[in-house]
Amino acid sequence: MGAKCFGEFVGTALLILLGDGVVANVLLKRSKAEGAGWLAIAAGWAFAVVFGVYASVACGSPDAFLNPAVTLGVAVQSGDFSKFLPFLVAQMLGAMTGATLVWLHFLPHWSQTEDPNLKLACFSTMPAIPALGANLLSEIIGTFVLVLGVAAIFSKRVAIAGPAPALGPYLVGVLVWAIGLSLGGTTGYAINPARDLGPRIMHAILPLGKKVNSGWSYAAVPVVGPLIGAGLAGCFVRLAHF
Repeated sequence: MGAKCFGEFVGTALLILLGDGVVANVLLKRSKAEGAGWLAIAAGWAFAVVFGVYASVACGSPDAFLNPAVTLGVAVQSGDFSKFLPFLVAQMLGAMTGATLVWLHFLPHWSQTEDPNLKLACFSTMPAIPALGANLLSEIIGTFVLVLGVAAIFSKRVAIAGPAPALGPYLVGVLVWAIGLSLGGTTGYAINPARDLGPRIMHAILPLGKKVNSGWSYAAVPVVGPLIGAGLAGCFVRLAHF
């Protein structure tokens, strides 16, 4: 289990470094990528998933979940919850580490960025229109699609007729890209409790100059919503006999 947890830690750290990194690249002042827009962010997160998964597998976790919601969805599908808590700890620590590396990488740019909301956006999600019920539903739907899509990609039926398993991470990246492009504009598509909560904690801790509070009144939505969506998707996959 130790090697698997290490793999989850490394993969999640790389996921956040590249994922939050693309957001910082686009939003922070005097970055050469400033203003590149939503398409760049969605693509950056998709590629972050691909290489986070590969790094996780290479470092000892063949599951490469990188996401407590995915871990939960698979546990509901299989009935085996033994990995959930160990992976949750590793994923949270990885997310906090990745967020810290983003802070270090863009160190001169925090003081150049006057808008504290842009700084928060480099770490965690906030809704375009604050409406907790609708925001929660968006996270549930987005995560349901994520877990269902991942289960389909690696299902036995697709494996028989589809691409080699080694291409699976690319397809998961495409899935995340599709979610970002199609469903992400409402809440920023956290679809991953560790991805949102870990960096949010680091936003509260790290010295960023002028900053707002870390959005704690909203913070439960990108944690609870993905867990609900993943649980529902796990039930669906189990009933559908993927």
